Amino acid sequence: MYSIIGFLVLVLDIFAIIKIIQSSASGTEKILWILCVLIFPVAGMIIWFFAGPGGKKI
Repeated sequence: MYSIIGFLVLVLDIFAIIKIIQSSASGTEKILWILCVLIFPVAGMIIWFFAGPGGKKI
């Protein structure tokens, strides 16, 4: 079960990194967002989804 969850987190993190690279953010912002997603895989992805470039505004 843990391997399925780990694989899902990996796929979603790769998706987030691709979207960050494709965003219109500056180079420095992209690097910071990618580092955030890589260092904190689940939390970084959730924060990026809501607050990142092009993210959903609450």
